[in-house]
Amino acid sequence: MALPVESTFKPVTDRPWAALFALCLGFFMILVDMTIVAVAQPEIKASLDASVTGIVWVTSAYLLTYAVPLLITGRLGDKIGPKIVFQAGLVVFTAASVWCGLSGSIGELIVARGLQGVGAALITPQTMALITRMFPPERRGAAMGVWGTVAGVATAVGPLLGGVLTDSFGWEWIFFVNLPVGVLALVLAQILVPTVETHDHKFDWIGVVLSAIGLSAVVFGIQEGESFDWTAWIWILIGGGLVFLGVFVWWQARTSGEPLVPLSLFRNRNFTLSNVGIASMGFAVSGSMIPIMFFLQLVGGMSPTRSALIMVPMAVMTGVLAPLVGRVLDTVHPSLIIASGLLGYAVATVWLSLVMDPASPVWSMLLPTVLMGVSSAGIWAPLGATATRDLPWHQAGAGAGVYNTTRVVGSVIGASAIGALMTSRLAANLPGADFNHSDTPDVGRLPAMVRGGFADAMGQSVLLGAGILLVGFVCTLFLKRPAHQR
Repeated sequence: MALPVESTFKPVTDRPWAALFALCLGFFMILVDMTIVAVAQPEIKASLDASVTGIVWVTSAYLLTYAVPLLITGRLGDKIGPKIVFQAGLVVFTAASVWCGLSGSIGELIVARGLQGVGAALITPQTMALITRMFPPERRGAAMGVWGTVAGVATAVGPLLGGVLTDSFGWEWIFFVNLPVGVLALVLAQILVPTVETHDHKFDWIGVVLSAIGLSAVVFGIQEGESFDWTAWIWILIGGGLVFLGVFVWWQARTSGEPLVPLSLFRNRNFTLSNVGIASMGFAVSGSMIPIMFFLQLVGGMSPTRSALIMVPMAVMTGVLAPLVGRVLDTVHPSLIIASGLLGYAVATVWLSLVMDPASPVWSMLLPTVLMGVSSAGIWAPLGATATRDLPWHQAGAGAGVYNTTRVVGSVIGASAIGALMTSRLAANLPGADFNHSDTPDVGRLPAMVRGGFADAMGQSVLLGAGILLVGFVCTLFLKRPAHQR
């Protein structure tokens, strides 16, 4: 049974597109930081003498502290106002970015990245909640098209921007660049973003604790399993985390107050299936970027900038097509676009894994990234619009919080799982080789004798993302037409 759509829409601003621009600037900044680090990872590893696992934690710490608070920050926006929470998130994120750039050890960088994640968690659900409040149902597809363009392009532009900054100024500047962007986004939000009606909420702190413990245990166990030879306590930790997550779901169903995750949201088939789809996409994109960049730089011998240029076709195709797809989505069945996009991205990922070979010419890697860009245009915006389009306004914050939590949980588990698989395949393909610490302060191409085994390990790792994307593809085949098309 679908949730009712509001019978009348009351505009909260006469310049919704200008407000959307201000929101997207902050959203772009936090999404870029999900991928901007990928291209600089070999440099950070050498500079801070970090292990492979430590480098993966630079990404996972950000995603983990991004994911856990999302369930409550969506509600916080409903309670005290999405504009205020959005601006608070900008302040936290920008300050944490400066700390990241000043970090002198891998441990300090991981902690600073964790604080960045908290800022990102404050920002993200407010963007979708405000789109729901600023645009009527029949125009949300176009608005989400812009949102999706930002999401897709930011994911692809992050590595390029990271490469240029790392080569020109050093890896620290991939974080320092957020200072002027954050300040500008804060000013524009104050001027352009409307103050909207709030809806009082109580906070389910028991749910927060259960979800935080469960997710943290699962991620730590998956990511550190190879380092501890998958001993019994690692499996107990992962199993315990899953138990906590199960208790969390039970608590959401039984609590008499307001749950973090209103299970009634999942009566809406499109909301449920869109969550599966975005989790699979987050898993594949965040996890696969790590082995891809290690392959390009350590096997291909590319500089950070040159390796990032490989992803430019993806950014261009997503940027060109996403706004067009957003408009078309308002009139066609969502499965036509979304399922095709997920299948296309899975095919592109398999294609890319097959050409991750020391002998492959550069152009052979550009072709699958073109398909990734075309596919991304049919995923980010259409999934976001389909998930939230039929939700009533008073559940906009909760729905956006759950949806974005699902996306980021997919990302953090993807980074952990593919990182663990990468370490495992390196051990299998190159027994006795030690990639955990750098002997020199410089990053360079691996010796010829180990390039083949290293390349195979990286290519095998990204296949996990393709498999998860196929799960999302199958689920999104069962989406139904939104209410305004029926």
